[in-house]
Amino acid sequence: MLKPRSILMTADTVGGVWTYALELARALGPHDVEVQLALMGPALSPAQRADAEKIANLSLFKSDYKLEWMPGCWPDVRRAGDWLLHLASRLCPDVIHLNSYAHANLPWNSPTLLVGHSCVFSWWQAVHGAAPPAEWQRYKAEVSSGLRGANLVVTPTAAMLRALETHYGKIEHGRVIPNGRDPQLFRPAEKQKFILSAGRVWDAAKNIERIAELASELPWSVFVAGECQPPEESQHERTLHGRCHALGPQSEMQLRDWFGAASIYALPALYEPFGYTPLEAGLSACALVLGDIESLREVWDGAAVFVAPNDSKAIKTELLRLIDNTGYRHEMSHLARQRALHFTSEFMAENYLAAYSDLLAYNRSLQRQELVAQCA
Repeated sequence: MLKPRSILMTADTVGGVWTYALELARALGPHDVEVQLALMGPALSPAQRADAEKIANLSLFKSDYKLEWMPGCWPDVRRAGDWLLHLASRLCPDVIHLNSYAHANLPWNSPTLLVGHSCVFSWWQAVHGAAPPAEWQRYKAEVSSGLRGANLVVTPTAAMLRALETHYGKIEHGRVIPNGRDPQLFRPAEKQKFILSAGRVWDAAKNIERIAELASELPWSVFVAGECQPPEESQHERTLHGRCHALGPQSEMQLRDWFGAASIYALPALYEPFGYTPLEAGLSACALVLGDIESLREVWDGAAVFVAPNDSKAIKTELLRLIDNTGYRHEMSHLARQRALHFTSEFMAENYLAAYSDLLAYNRSLQRQELVAQCA
Protein backbone atom coordinates (compact mmCIF):
# COMPACT_ATOMS: atom_id res chain seq x y z
CA MET A 1 0.00 0.00 0.00
CA LEU A 2 1.32 3.43 -0.94
CA LYS A 3 1.42 5.62 2.16
CA PRO A 4 1.66 9.40 2.21
CA ARG A 5 4.41 11.06 4.17
CA SER A 6 2.62 14.39 4.47
CA ILE A 7 -0.91 15.73 4.12
CA LEU A 8 -1.97 19.34 3.58
CA MET A 9 -5.36 19.57 5.28
CA THR A 10 -7.75 22.50 5.49
CA ALA A 11 -9.99 23.16 8.48
CA ASP A 12 -11.73 25.86 10.51
CA THR A 13 -12.17 26.48 14.21
CA VAL A 14 -15.98 26.82 14.36
CA GLY A 15 -17.37 23.35 14.96
CA GLY A 16 -16.90 19.65 14.46
CA VAL A 17 -14.35 19.99 11.66
CA TRP A 18 -11.80 21.19 14.21
CA THR A 19 -12.43 18.13 16.41
CA TYR A 20 -12.27 15.88 13.36
CA ALA A 21 -9.02 17.38 12.04
CA LEU A 22 -7.20 17.04 15.36
CA GLU A 23 -8.51 13.54 15.97
CA LEU A 24 -7.45 12.36 12.52
CA ALA A 25 -4.03 14.04 12.77
CA ARG A 26 -3.45 12.41 16.15
CA ALA A 27 -4.46 8.99 14.82
CA LEU A 28 -2.18 9.35 11.77
CA GLY A 29 0.84 10.01 13.99
CA PRO A 30 1.67 6.32 14.67
CA HIS A 31 1.64 5.79 10.88
CA ASP A 32 4.39 8.43 10.45
CA VAL A 33 2.17 10.82 8.51
CA GLU A 34 2.81 14.54 8.96
CA VAL A 35 -0.28 16.77 8.85
CA GLN A 36 0.03 20.42 7.84
CA LEU A 37 -3.23 22.05 8.92
CA ALA A 38 -4.24 25.21 7.07
CA LEU A 39 -6.83 27.04 9.16
CA MET A 40 -9.36 29.64 8.04
CA GLY A 41 -12.11 31.46 9.87
CA PRO A 42 -12.20 32.76 13.46
CA ALA A 43 -9.10 32.85 15.62
CA LEU A 44 -8.01 29.85 17.65
CA SER A 45 -9.01 29.89 21.29
CA PRO A 46 -6.21 29.30 23.82
CA ALA A 47 -7.69 25.85 24.56
CA GLN A 48 -7.74 24.94 20.86
CA ARG A 49 -4.14 26.03 20.41
CA ALA A 50 -3.08 24.06 23.49
CA ASP A 51 -4.83 20.93 22.16
CA ALA A 52 -3.11 21.28 18.77
CA GLU A 53 0.33 21.78 20.30
CA LYS A 54 0.09 18.39 22.00
CA ILE A 55 0.05 16.58 18.62
CA ALA A 56 3.65 15.98 17.55
CA ASN A 57 2.96 15.31 13.86
CA LEU A 58 0.75 18.41 13.41
CA SER A 59 1.85 21.83 12.13
CA LEU A 60 -0.55 24.79 12.10
CA PHE A 61 -0.80 27.51 9.44
CA LYS A 62 -3.38 30.12 10.46
CA SER A 63 -5.27 32.66 8.38
CA ASP A 64 -8.38 34.74 9.06
CA TYR A 65 -10.06 34.30 5.67
CA LYS A 66 -13.83 34.01 5.80
CA LEU A 67 -15.37 30.58 5.29
CA GLU A 68 -17.44 29.80 2.22
CA TRP A 69 -20.77 30.00 4.06
CA MET A 70 -20.12 33.39 5.67
CA PRO A 71 -21.63 36.65 4.34
CA GLY A 72 -19.42 38.46 1.84
CA CYS A 73 -16.98 35.57 1.74
CA TRP A 74 -16.07 35.19 -1.94
CA PRO A 75 -13.15 37.66 -2.17
CA ASP A 76 -11.68 35.94 0.89
CA VAL A 77 -12.30 32.49 -0.59
CA ARG A 78 -10.30 33.51 -3.67
CA ARG A 79 -7.45 34.90 -1.55
CA ALA A 80 -7.50 31.79 0.60
CA GLY A 81 -7.13 29.70 -2.55
CA ASP A 82 -3.99 31.61 -3.51
CA TRP A 83 -2.64 31.14 0.01
CA LEU A 84 -3.34 27.40 -0.06
CA LEU A 85 -1.64 26.95 -3.44
CA HIS A 86 1.39 28.83 -2.10
CA LEU A 87 1.47 26.54 0.95
CA ALA A 88 1.22 23.46 -1.25
CA SER A 89 4.06 24.71 -3.45
CA ARG A 90 6.25 25.28 -0.41
CA LEU A 91 5.35 22.15 1.57
CA CYS A 92 5.01 19.65 -1.31
CA PRO A 93 2.42 17.39 0.37
CA ASP A 94 1.61 13.98 -1.06
CA VAL A 95 -2.16 14.50 -0.71
CA ILE A 96 -4.43 17.53 -0.41
CA HIS A 97 -7.19 16.85 2.14
CA LEU A 98 -9.93 19.50 1.92
CA ASN A 99 -12.63 19.93 4.56
CA SER A 100 -14.52 22.56 2.58
CA TYR A 101 -15.73 22.63 -1.00
CA ALA A 102 -14.70 25.77 -2.86
CA HIS A 103 -10.96 25.04 -3.17
CA ALA A 104 -11.20 21.51 -4.59
CA ASN A 105 -11.10 22.76 -8.18
CA LEU A 106 -7.82 24.67 -7.79
CA PRO A 107 -4.85 23.57 -9.96
CA TRP A 108 -3.29 21.30 -7.34
CA ASN A 109 -0.13 19.32 -8.09
CA SER A 110 -1.18 16.55 -5.69
CA PRO A 111 -4.30 14.35 -5.64
CA THR A 112 -7.26 15.79 -3.76
CA LEU A 113 -9.62 14.29 -1.22
CA LEU A 114 -12.66 16.39 -0.32
CA VAL A 115 -14.72 15.64 2.80
CA GLY A 116 -18.35 16.75 2.83
CA HIS A 117 -19.06 17.25 6.52
CA SER A 118 -22.24 19.26 5.93
CA CYS A 119 -23.58 21.86 3.50
CA VAL A 120 -25.85 24.88 3.51
CA PHE A 121 -28.45 23.40 1.14
CA SER A 122 -29.05 20.20 3.12
CA TRP A 123 -28.96 22.20 6.38
CA TRP A 124 -31.51 24.67 5.06
CA GLN A 125 -33.80 21.93 3.80
CA ALA A 126 -33.71 20.18 7.18
CA VAL A 127 -34.23 23.34 9.24
CA HIS A 128 -36.57 25.36 7.03
CA GLY A 129 -38.15 22.66 4.86
CA ALA A 130 -37.24 24.48 1.65
CA ALA A 131 -34.31 25.43 -0.57
CA PRO A 132 -32.19 28.44 0.43
CA PRO A 133 -33.03 31.85 -1.10
CA ALA A 134 -31.54 33.00 -4.39
CA GLU A 135 -28.47 34.61 -2.84
CA TRP A 136 -27.12 31.12 -2.11
CA GLN A 137 -26.86 30.16 -5.79
CA ARG A 138 -23.20 31.25 -5.91
CA TYR A 139 -22.53 28.92 -3.00
CA LYS A 140 -24.30 26.08 -4.80
CA ALA A 141 -22.24 26.64 -7.94
CA GLU A 142 -18.98 26.66 -5.95
CA VAL A 143 -19.88 23.49 -4.05
CA SER A 144 -20.90 21.71 -7.24
CA SER A 145 -17.64 22.73 -8.90
CA GLY A 146 -15.63 21.52 -5.91
CA LEU A 147 -17.38 18.16 -5.83
CA ARG A 148 -16.66 17.71 -9.55
CA GLY A 149 -13.05 18.80 -9.17
CA ALA A 150 -12.01 16.52 -6.31
CA ASN A 151 -10.40 13.17 -7.09
CA LEU A 152 -12.31 11.56 -4.21
CA VAL A 153 -15.29 12.75 -2.16
CA VAL A 154 -15.69 11.36 1.36
CA THR A 155 -18.64 11.76 3.73
CA PRO A 156 -19.03 10.51 7.33
CA THR A 157 -22.37 8.82 6.59
CA ALA A 158 -24.14 7.44 3.55
CA ALA A 159 -26.98 9.83 4.39
CA MET A 160 -24.65 12.81 3.85
CA LEU A 161 -23.42 11.40 0.55
CA ARG A 162 -27.02 11.06 -0.63
CA ALA A 163 -27.74 14.63 0.50
CA LEU A 164 -24.84 15.99 -1.56
CA GLU A 165 -26.05 14.11 -4.62
CA THR A 166 -29.61 15.37 -4.05
CA HIS A 167 -28.56 19.01 -4.01
CA TYR A 168 -25.49 19.10 -6.28
CA GLY A 169 -25.76 16.14 -8.66
CA LYS A 170 -24.21 12.72 -9.09
CA ILE A 171 -20.84 12.11 -7.41
CA GLU A 172 -18.73 9.67 -9.44
CA HIS A 173 -16.04 8.99 -6.85
CA GLY A 174 -17.66 8.88 -3.42
CA ARG A 175 -16.79 6.95 -0.28
CA VAL A 176 -18.19 6.78 3.25
CA ILE A 177 -15.67 6.93 6.10
CA PRO A 178 -17.27 7.35 9.53
CA ASN A 179 -15.75 9.81 11.96
CA GLY A 180 -14.07 8.43 15.06
CA ARG A 181 -12.86 9.26 18.53
CA ASP A 182 -10.22 7.74 20.79
CA PRO A 183 -12.20 5.73 23.37
CA GLN A 184 -9.38 6.17 25.89
CA LEU A 185 -10.30 9.86 26.13
CA PHE A 186 -13.90 9.22 27.23
CA ARG A 187 -14.54 7.08 30.27
CA PRO A 188 -17.81 6.66 32.19
CA ALA A 189 -17.66 8.10 35.70
CA GLU A 190 -20.14 7.77 38.55
CA LYS A 191 -23.37 8.77 36.87
CA GLN A 192 -25.37 11.65 38.32
CA LYS A 193 -29.02 12.56 37.91
CA PHE A 194 -28.91 15.20 35.21
CA ILE A 195 -29.44 15.58 31.47
CA LEU A 196 -26.71 17.06 29.26
CA SER A 197 -26.83 18.62 25.82
CA ALA A 198 -23.88 20.19 24.02
CA GLY A 199 -23.12 21.99 20.80
CA ARG A 200 -23.68 25.29 19.05
CA VAL A 201 -26.82 26.53 20.79
CA TRP A 202 -27.18 29.23 18.12
CA ASP A 203 -27.42 26.60 15.36
CA ALA A 204 -31.13 25.84 14.83
CA ALA A 205 -30.18 22.44 13.36
CA LYS A 206 -28.96 21.24 16.76
CA ASN A 207 -32.39 22.03 18.24
CA ILE A 208 -30.85 22.34 21.71
CA GLU A 209 -33.28 25.11 22.62
CA ARG A 210 -36.09 22.53 22.67
CA ILE A 211 -34.34 20.64 25.47
CA ALA A 212 -33.81 23.89 27.37
CA GLU A 213 -37.51 24.70 27.09
CA LEU A 214 -38.40 21.39 28.76
CA ALA A 215 -36.10 21.90 31.74
CA SER A 216 -38.79 23.27 34.06
CA GLU A 217 -41.01 20.24 33.34
CA LEU A 218 -38.42 17.61 34.26
CA PRO A 219 -37.42 16.28 37.69
CA TRP A 220 -33.72 16.31 36.78
CA SER A 221 -31.61 19.35 36.02
CA VAL A 222 -30.66 20.10 32.41
CA PHE A 223 -27.18 21.38 31.55
CA VAL A 224 -26.24 22.83 28.16
CA ALA A 225 -22.64 23.33 27.07
CA GLY A 226 -21.77 25.52 24.08
CA GLU A 227 -21.87 29.02 22.65
CA CYS A 228 -25.23 30.75 22.53
CA GLN A 229 -24.16 33.19 19.79
CA PRO A 230 -22.30 32.72 16.51
CA PRO A 231 -18.64 33.78 16.81
CA GLU A 232 -19.09 36.73 14.45
CA GLU A 233 -22.05 38.18 16.39
CA SER A 234 -22.55 39.76 19.81
CA GLN A 235 -20.41 38.56 22.65
CA HIS A 236 -23.41 38.62 24.99
CA GLU A 237 -24.77 35.16 25.73
CA ARG A 238 -28.54 34.53 25.63
CA THR A 239 -30.15 33.17 28.77
CA LEU A 240 -31.65 29.70 28.28
CA HIS A 241 -35.05 28.74 29.60
CA GLY A 242 -36.17 28.02 33.14
CA ARG A 243 -34.17 25.50 35.11
CA CYS A 244 -31.75 24.91 32.27
CA HIS A 245 -28.19 25.66 33.33
CA ALA A 246 -26.10 27.26 30.57
CA LEU A 247 -22.48 26.18 30.98
CA GLY A 248 -21.19 28.27 28.10
CA PRO A 249 -18.23 27.13 25.99
CA GLN A 250 -16.29 24.26 27.55
CA SER A 251 -12.82 22.96 26.85
CA GLU A 252 -12.47 19.40 25.60
CA MET A 253 -11.25 18.27 29.02
CA GLN A 254 -14.16 19.96 30.78
CA LEU A 255 -16.65 18.37 28.39
CA ARG A 256 -15.20 14.92 29.06
CA ASP A 257 -16.01 15.37 32.72
CA TRP A 258 -19.57 16.42 31.93
CA PHE A 259 -20.08 13.48 29.56
CA GLY A 260 -18.65 11.09 32.13
CA ALA A 261 -21.05 12.25 34.86
CA ALA A 262 -24.23 12.70 32.77
CA SER A 263 -26.81 9.91 32.87
CA ILE A 264 -28.65 11.10 29.75
CA TYR A 265 -27.43 12.99 26.69
CA ALA A 266 -30.13 14.65 24.59
CA LEU A 267 -29.77 16.10 21.09
CA PRO A 268 -33.09 16.17 19.18
CA ALA A 269 -31.29 17.42 16.08
CA LEU A 270 -33.04 18.43 12.89
CA TYR A 271 -29.77 18.05 11.00
CA GLU A 272 -26.58 16.25 12.01
CA PRO A 273 -24.54 14.61 9.22
CA PHE A 274 -22.63 12.50 11.76
CA GLY A 275 -22.57 14.00 15.24
CA TYR A 276 -19.44 14.12 17.38
CA THR A 277 -21.19 14.94 20.64
CA PRO A 278 -23.45 11.85 20.54
CA LEU A 279 -20.33 9.75 19.91
CA GLU A 280 -18.52 11.33 22.85
CA ALA A 281 -21.60 10.85 25.03
CA GLY A 282 -21.93 7.24 23.89
CA LEU A 283 -18.29 6.51 24.70
CA SER A 284 -19.02 7.99 28.13
CA ALA A 285 -21.97 5.57 28.59
CA CYS A 286 -24.73 8.18 28.48
CA ALA A 287 -28.18 7.00 27.46
CA LEU A 288 -28.83 8.82 24.17
CA VAL A 289 -32.00 10.68 23.14
CA LEU A 290 -31.53 11.77 19.53
CA GLY A 291 -33.50 13.32 16.72
CA ASP A 292 -35.08 10.72 14.46
CA ILE A 293 -33.27 11.67 11.27
CA GLU A 294 -31.65 9.49 8.62
CA SER A 295 -28.01 10.10 9.51
CA LEU A 296 -28.40 9.54 13.26
CA ARG A 297 -30.43 6.39 12.57
CA GLU A 298 -27.59 5.17 10.36
CA VAL A 299 -25.08 5.51 13.18
CA TRP A 300 -27.19 4.76 16.28
CA ASP A 301 -30.17 2.58 15.28
CA GLY A 302 -30.77 0.08 18.10
CA ALA A 303 -28.48 1.95 20.49
CA ALA A 304 -30.37 5.20 21.14
CA VAL A 305 -33.86 6.50 21.85
CA PHE A 306 -35.15 8.38 18.80
CA VAL A 307 -37.63 11.23 18.95
CA ALA A 308 -39.32 13.47 16.40
CA PRO A 309 -37.23 16.65 16.69
CA ASN A 310 -40.21 19.02 16.75
CA ASP A 311 -42.40 16.97 19.12
CA SER A 312 -41.70 18.39 22.58
CA LYS A 313 -44.30 16.12 24.16
CA ALA A 314 -42.63 13.00 22.77
CA ILE A 315 -39.19 14.22 23.84
CA LYS A 316 -40.45 14.84 27.37
CA THR A 317 -42.11 11.40 27.46
CA GLU A 318 -38.89 9.61 26.48
CA LEU A 319 -36.76 11.62 28.90
CA LEU A 320 -39.17 10.82 31.74
CA ARG A 321 -39.15 7.16 30.77
CA LEU A 322 -35.36 7.05 31.09
CA ILE A 323 -35.42 9.04 34.32
CA ASP A 324 -38.07 6.84 35.95
CA ASN A 325 -36.75 3.45 34.82
CA THR A 326 -33.24 2.81 36.08
CA GLY A 327 -32.91 -0.60 34.38
CA TYR A 328 -33.98 0.78 31.01
CA ARG A 329 -31.59 3.73 31.40
CA HIS A 330 -28.68 1.43 32.22
CA GLU A 331 -29.53 -0.80 29.25
CA MET A 332 -29.55 2.15 26.85
CA SER A 333 -26.29 3.51 28.25
CA HIS A 334 -24.65 0.11 27.74
CA LEU A 335 -25.96 -0.13 24.15
CA ALA A 336 -24.73 3.38 23.40
CA ARG A 337 -21.22 2.64 24.63
CA GLN A 338 -21.02 -0.66 22.74
CA ARG A 339 -22.06 1.05 19.52
CA ALA A 340 -19.72 3.99 20.09
CA LEU A 341 -16.77 1.63 20.35
CA HIS A 342 -17.24 0.84 16.63
CA PHE A 343 -16.29 4.44 15.77
CA THR A 344 -12.69 4.77 16.91
CA SER A 345 -10.06 7.19 15.69
CA GLU A 346 -7.84 4.23 14.79
CA PHE A 347 -10.53 2.80 12.50
CA MET A 348 -11.04 6.24 10.96
CA ALA A 349 -7.29 6.64 10.31
CA GLU A 350 -7.02 3.21 8.70
CA ASN A 351 -9.84 4.06 6.33
CA TYR A 352 -8.29 7.40 5.40
CA LEU A 353 -4.90 5.77 4.84
CA ALA A 354 -6.59 3.38 2.42
CA ALA A 355 -8.21 6.32 0.63
CA TYR A 356 -4.90 8.22 0.45
CA SER A 357 -3.23 5.07 -0.90
CA ASP A 358 -5.84 4.73 -3.62
CA LEU A 359 -5.33 8.36 -4.62
CA LEU A 360 -1.56 7.97 -4.76
CA ALA A 361 -1.85 4.79 -6.81
CA TYR A 362 -4.26 6.49 -9.21
CA ASN A 363 -1.97 9.51 -9.49
CA ARG A 364 1.04 7.29 -10.18
CA SER A 365 -0.93 5.48 -12.88
CA LEU A 366 -1.80 8.79 -14.56
CA GLN A 367 1.83 9.90 -14.46
CA ARG A 368 2.90 6.60 -16.02
CA GLN A 369 0.34 6.99 -18.81
CA GLU A 370 1.50 10.55 -19.48
CA LEU A 371 5.12 9.41 -19.67
CA VAL A 372 4.24 6.60 -22.08
CA ALA A 373 2.27 9.06 -24.24
CA GLN A 374 5.23 11.47 -24.34
CA CYS A 375 7.61 8.71 -25.37
CA ALA A 376 5.33 7.31 -28.07
